[in-house]
Amino acid sequence: QAQLVESEGGLAQPGGSLRLSCAASGFIFTWFDLAWYRQTPGNERELVARIDTGGYTNYADSVRGRFSITRDVIKNMVFLQMNDLAPEDTAVYYCNAVQHTAQTVQYWGQGTQVTVSS
Repeated sequence: QAQLVESEGGLAQPGGSLRLSCAASGFIFTWFDLAWYRQTPGNERELVARIDTGGYTNYADSVRGRFSITRDVIKNMVFLQMNDLAPEDTAVYYCNAVQHTAQTVQYWGQGTQVTVSS
């Protein structure tokens, strides 16, 4: 059974850093594009960062230069390093894996809370 399990998020002060991790199992990790999304109450889930099967990355304008997405294809894990955090980064963060073939296959993690506050 395919599964994505995120690490616990946490609380950070403005200007601080946090690192999220997501462990994948039950599917062929290297066949999937990987991403982090986030969602705040009353808003749609938004893409934060993506890394595709070739290792190409892209970021939301709001986090570019502060966040970094990486993956470990040996351990089947994806990471989100978040630096210079701001209160507006407060959200539930979700790990995502998607494979675009004849039929899109997509998996989501359970979500983890990140709170940025002084």
